[in-house]
Amino acid sequence: MITGTIVNTIAVTAGSLIGITFGSRIKTKTKDAVVKALGLAVLVLGMKMSFVNHDFLPGLVSLVLGTGIGEFLDIEMKLDKTGKYLQEKTGSNSGTFVLGFITATVLFCVGSMTIVGAIKDGLNNDPSVLYVKSLLDGISSIILASTLGIGVIFSAIFVFVYQGLLSLLASKATFLLSEEVYVNGISLVGGIIILGIGLNMLELTKIKTANMLPALFIIPFMDFIFKLF
Repeated sequence: MITGTIVNTIAVTAGSLIGITFGSRIKTKTKDAVVKALGLAVLVLGMKMSFVNHDFLPGLVSLVLGTGIGEFLDIEMKLDKTGKYLQEKTGSNSGTFVLGFITATVLFCVGSMTIVGAIKDGLNNDPSVLYVKSLLDGISSIILASTLGIGVIFSAIFVFVYQGLLSLLASKATFLLSEEVYVNGISLVGGIIILGIGLNMLELTKIKTANMLPALFIIPFMDFIFKLF
């Protein structure tokens, strides 16, 4: 039921280890340039994800409510504290530890492939989508870890917990999980969140993208409610 999640976790861990091993050989100037290039790529990915055939109003309401909940719970601060705790425990003196941890955690857990893949794995015992995601995340983690450091590897913990729980809970919410909802709706909201990540990586903004994550869980309910009227 969570085969795809296990493979995904291994891919992120392995990719991070490769990136950490060879990252020290890359000059700081080069790392900064790569991070900026990644930021642009993430920005384009977010734009592509958000340009879907889906009503914008449910997505907007989901973002407003989700961000409000995220700010109330202060998810970003909790992730930040978790990152700093892990940094302290690992003895890392990297100035990018927390940035790497939060960036990788949000990036690997926000995309529609995460939601769709976890649901398909849980409902149909079909991990094919997560296998593709594992390949993409593995490559991304190599690049992120080589530039942002060891913090990236700890995102694997959240990938395992988040996707694993989605797979286990998917069968309990089948009435909400139509193809349109869990692909288009989550792509719209997830794409906007990823846009925020890209802007942060380019140092143009300091958007607390983690505080927007509850919107991903609200969008299926909003779609369901809006279709009643």
